[in-house]
Amino acid sequence: MFSKETYIERRAQLKKSVGSGVLLFLGNEEQGLNYASNNFRYRQDSTFLYYFGLPYAGLAAIIDIDNDEEIIFGDELTIDDIVWMGIQPTLKEKSERVGISKNLPSKELGQYLLQVKKQSRHLHYLPSYRPEHQIKLYNLLQVIPGQEAPSLKFIRSIINQRNHKTEEEIKEIEKACNVTADMHMAAMKNIRPGMYEYEIAAIIEHVAKSNGYELSFPTIATINGQTLHNNTYSNQAKEGDLFLIDAGAETTMGYAGDMSSTFPVSKTFTPKQRDVIRIQNEMHFQAVAALKPGAHYEEVYNLSAKVMVDGMKELGIMKGDSMDAVHEGAHAILYPHGLGHMMGLDVHDMENFGEKWVGYDGREKSTQFGRKSLRLSRLLEPGFVFTIEPGIYFIPELIDLWQKENKFTDFINYDKLQEYRDFGGIRNEEDYLITSEGARRLGKKIPITVEEVEAIRE
Repeated sequence: MFSKETYIERRAQLKKSVGSGVLLFLGNEEQGLNYASNNFRYRQDSTFLYYFGLPYAGLAAIIDIDNDEEIIFGDELTIDDIVWMGIQPTLKEKSERVGISKNLPSKELGQYLLQVKKQSRHLHYLPSYRPEHQIKLYNLLQVIPGQEAPSLKFIRSIINQRNHKTEEEIKEIEKACNVTADMHMAAMKNIRPGMYEYEIAAIIEHVAKSNGYELSFPTIATINGQTLHNNTYSNQAKEGDLFLIDAGAETTMGYAGDMSSTFPVSKTFTPKQRDVIRIQNEMHFQAVAALKPGAHYEEVYNLSAKVMVDGMKELGIMKGDSMDAVHEGAHAILYPHGLGHMMGLDVHDMENFGEKWVGYDGREKSTQFGRKSLRLSRLLEPGFVFTIEPGIYFIPELIDLWQKENKFTDFINYDKLQEYRDFGGIRNEEDYLITSEGARRLGKKIPITVEEVEAIRE
């Protein structure tokens, strides 16, 4: 946890931003995997962590702006709890650690909220992303699941605050990024032909666990990099395959790292792999060079896509005006996702509030294939932390579909493209902070270029 003063200041800033009313925070509960006492790994709600810092199940909180009152609702451990889990600080002790002196039992939350409603006061609550939250909102406020009306002012106030990372947050994120880099390096150094994907995934998780960290999201470790979110590990890696990893560590305080790497299962890349990864590298480097305060992230994305089209024209796969291809969406045949996303207490920071508000500052998202997957499209500001992760993917099903539909024939040479249909996919990803003057990579550097990767594969 950060200092008590950090959480007091965060709540004070939130109260000033929202202005009036009562703010409701629902913490997360334990969730059974296949029965009640065999649980998934517990993870506290990130917004609750941000303002109250307590990583314990069974808590809720209220901030009454009008009456300047802050309350944490929860229950003390019973002797059965202590026998099962061991002794823990009391609820009072937990609350005092984050600057809150008032506690009430969980059962009194409903009565408290009923009084707020009777007084016709404005009650602000957040979008639900778990069924348990929907059930709680129904039981507490009679809000029918699927008909919630979360407070937009509450949402936007939180986003505006959490989007700008403080120095102590940046230090915590950098811890996650350093371990994340170690995870990737261990996989690169240890992979050999004949190993299964699950063996590489185990190496990655071992590094996280040996540092006392968890995974910030389910690891992608695959020879089928053309499948963007491949979480199966059943394939055997062989000579000539490309291996793609997307993995990140999460610190004990809940802050995330997120990096991707692509490397050969063999000691070296094939000539065709070298050609494509050098194009991807140039996409990455030009995108990073364009990062600065006031730059528009979507323009950085457009730049990375243009660089990709330029490179594919040299290989004979694409043709025509490169920027026209990007604006019309032809580039998405090989680049069907965005350039990156915000990162912090969530690996996709605050995605539960909606990309329209977090990544687009209220603007509507594009519906164009590929571009609609751009999670971030706004002016960059100091304190923003996000990923840069351009990729190139040869997806046979997509190639065949677009060719059958005669789609973008002014820009795509399908005969040449078919020669690459079994290539797979390439993605490299780093995490960046916008500073007052430009941008800074967070965490250790992982190998990206052909030369860097082949050096570590020796």
